[in-house]
Amino acid sequence: MAYSIAPGSLALSRAVLDRAADRRRDEGWLEKAWAAPDTQVALVLGDQLAVTPERTALRFVTPAEAPEGTRVFLGMDREAGAGQTAEGRAVFAVLSPGEPDESYAGLREIGGVLDDREAGIAVNVVGLVNWHAVNTHCSNCGAHTEVADAGHLRNCPNCGMHHFPRSDPAIIVLVTDDQDRALLGRNENWPEGRYSTLAGFVEPGESLEAAVRREVLEESGVVVGPDVQYAGSQPWPLPASLMLGFYARATAFDIEVDADEIVDARWFSRDDLRAQIQSQDVALPGNISISRRLIEGWYGEELPGSW
Repeated sequence: MAYSIAPGSLALSRAVLDRAADRRRDEGWLEKAWAAPDTQVALVLGDQLAVTPERTALRFVTPAEAPEGTRVFLGMDREAGAGQTAEGRAVFAVLSPGEPDESYAGLREIGGVLDDREAGIAVNVVGLVNWHAVNTHCSNCGAHTEVADAGHLRNCPNCGMHHFPRSDPAIIVLVTDDQDRALLGRNENWPEGRYSTLAGFVEPGESLEAAVRREVLEESGVVVGPDVQYAGSQPWPLPASLMLGFYARATAFDIEVDADEIVDARWFSRDDLRAQIQSQDVALPGNISISRRLIEGWYGEELPGSW
């Protein structure tokens, strides 16, 4: 087994902005950065980002143009020509309540068309938005939490608990059999014809490899042997996951789906998969998904079509 994800193909794993975490508690520096005329501010309504009319790039405003909302410091542009100071250009986001209109778009829509810089900004912003949305109250005592560290911390004024942004680790795996066929499954909530690799969250005290074997067995009845190969990772802030991609080889091949999450699973040869995609009997995940890249890494080239 020697498959791999093409370098640079994971759309949501691209980032060039320096997060400059050491500046998050420097209130004086933050205010100065916010006042700089070349500072860029990304706008967020709900979990939707402001985009250009062509919907191929994020739309930034100056601090003077920014609306009211939770101000989050995202980092510094250190590239040559970015900013008017030696440090570079500061980038913030303002998270505001409200219903987005057609000038906003979600990560699923635009994640694959943004450049490296803006893809990294978008993933960071959406992850923080979703984290803030579920941490308005302290999980320890129930009191309302307060935003700190330029949007990267919520403190409880009642019990003193600090709440930091979290990502939940989840494995996602393409399993092959002794004929080099790929195992793909269909979730109960998906329409007919939608198939993907198997995935699931890592449980407490569990290694990633153990999570691969457990999830595949639970969902499909297929037994994965010792051959488990790490392939790459991608943030998936929808709402708060880090997807850890693997290839694995099965040692027992009979399929018996759990009928809970997975209602169908099949072994696909390369010829079978392409033929069923072309006949529109099977649709693969979209291009921003690590699942799509795992499948194409096994297949050997890009495949047509997506959800």
